Amino acid sequence: MKLIAIILAATASFSFAGEWIQMFDGKTLKGWKVNSESPQTFSVEDGAIKVEGPRAHLFYGTDGNAKFKNFEFECEVKTAKNANAGIFIHTKFQDKGWPSQGYECQVNATQKDWRKTGSIYSFQDVKEPGHKDDEWFTYNIKVEGKKVTVTINGKVTNEYTEPADHKEKTKRLSKGTIGLQGHDPGSLIYFRKLRIKKLG
Repeated sequence: MKLIAIILAATASFSFAGEWIQMFDGKTLKGWKVNSESPQTFSVEDGAIKVEGPRAHLFYGTDGNAKFKNFEFECEVKTAKNANAGIFIHTKFQDKGWPSQGYECQVNATQKDWRKTGSIYSFQDVKEPGHKDDEWFTYNIKVEGKKVTVTINGKVTNEYTEPADHKEKTKRLSKGTIGLQGHDPGSLIYFRKLRIKKLG
C-alpha cells in the first residue's frame, strides 16, 4: 500500500511538470501589477492587453515578483506602425523607470530603433523583425541555464548565451518575473494568449 502511494505521488508530480500556466484571463489584469508611473498605459480590449501611453511597466505576479528560472514563455503580439515595446525576463517589480534587472526582449517591427523584434536588447540584437505590423504573431522565449532562445512565428531568430565573464550585476540571467513594457505615447501594442511553463 505504501509503495502504491509513493508511485501515485510520483506520477502526479510528473504529470504537472512542464504544464502551461495561463497568465491572462482575457478580461482583466488580475495576477499582474502595474507600476505607478503611468498605470493608464495598460488596459484590456477585445481579449488582449492593450499597451498605449506614456512609459510604464506591467509585471507578472500579484506583487509583481513571480519567480521563474528555467522556463518557456509564449504569447501573441500585434504591433501598430512605428510601435516599440519589450518583454522583460528575469526581472522584478520596479515602480518607476526602465527595469534595471534582467533582459529585455525587444518588440519592434518598424519603429526607428534599429534593434528589432527578437533582440536581447543591447546584448545581442537582430535587424530583421520576422513579422509585420498589424498582424498577430507568436513570440516564444525559452530560458535554460545561461541560454535564451527567441522564436518568432516558429522560426528561431536569436540564440543568446550569457558569457562566463558577464560584467553586468543586474542585467543578467538569475531568476525573476515577466514584465511588459509600455515604451512611449506614440506606440500601440497588443498582447494576448500569454502563457508560461517551468522547465527542469
